[in-house]
This record gives sequence, C-alpha cells and structure tokens, in this order.
Amino acid sequence: MKKLIKEILNKLIKIYKIKIWKEDPFKVLIVCVLSQRTKDEVTRKAAQKLFAQVSSPQQILKLDEKEVERLIYPVGFYREKAKRIKKICEILLKEYEGKVPDRREELLKLPGVGSKTADVVLAYGFGKPVVAVDTHVFHIARRLGLSKGKTPEEVRNDLNRIVPKKFRRLVNLLFVEFGKKVCRTNNPKCKICPIKQFCKYFKQR
Repeated sequence: MKKLIKEILNKLIKIYKIKIWKEDPFKVLIVCVLSQRTKDEVTRKAAQKLFAQVSSPQQILKLDEKEVERLIYPVGFYREKAKRIKKICEILLKEYEGKVPDRREELLKLPGVGSKTADVVLAYGFGKPVVAVDTHVFHIARRLGLSKGKTPEEVRNDLNRIVPKKFRRLVNLLFVEFGKKVCRTNNPKCKICPIKQFCKYFKQR
C-alpha cells in the first residue's frame, strides 16, 4: 500500500506541481473558520479584508462584533462566524497566552474547530506531518482503495498510517486540486484520469 500511495502522489506531483506552504497558525485557523460552507474565492477576499485590519487575537478583540461582521462579509453565516472568531480569540488569550496551540486535542476544544480544521492548522500552520481530510480527500482515498473508512476520521487514520511522513502535507493539496479538476464527487472524469490504472473505483465500473 505504501508503494501504491507513493506512485499515485509522484504522478500527481508531476501534473500539478504544487508546493507545500506554511503560514502563521493564527491566520490558518481563522481562514479555516471563514471557509466553512463558503467558496474559496469569497473566503480569500474576506481573509484579505480582515487581515488588512488585524493580524492577532488581541487586535480582533479590540473590534466590536459588528465590525468583524463587516470585514468578513459575505462569507456564509458571517454573523455566527464573527461570534466564533471573537470567542476563539478570547480563549487563545485566556488559556494559551494569545498563541494557537500546536496539539490536536487542544485545537479541537476551540469553538467551530473540527478534525479537518485542526489538521489543516497542524499541517500548514505548524508544518506537522499530518493528512488533513476534507470531502475531496475522503472520496478520493476511498475510490482509490487507500481506505475503506466510513468517516473522515477513519480515512485520516488510514492515510496517516500508509502515507510516508514527507508526503502527508501534500496529500490534501494534491487531492483537492485533483478532486476539483478530475475526480469530482459527482460525475468524475474517469476517461481522462491520469491515475486510473491505480483506481479501484475505475476497475469496478
């Protein structure tokens, strides 16, 4: 299985030429909160607007909730997200000296932070070798036969077991790109798939 995942990832790396990135953990965390049920482009613009004004929990807490709402609009559920962002900042200041914790169990205690967000922060905020599982990673891993997991957490555990550490942060970046362009949730473009020779789903069609 480890040989298979290496072949798949090496093939996708050549196609998409994606580089691993790393950003301030606080910014990664807030972008993840903004991105929930929101299109990437809307999230990007909202994050730019917000971070042009503030860059730390302390600065966000100086703004009233309405101002945070204004800065992050029109992300989905912007009122709820403004509340959540303020609450996260309060907790970070009160319990973590204004810093984002680098342990998964601590991240999961923050409001609105689930498994995927925690792993994205660990991978791209702290550079830790973990696979972040979103909808793309979930269905692609199952289609390829890399996991039989029925939940994102089960798929995450399978991938973290079989993917070599140096590739783990790449999995999410590559599978998201591949999922948008080829291996879509509905109507995947199997005919043009560059890794169909490895795919359990394709072989069983």
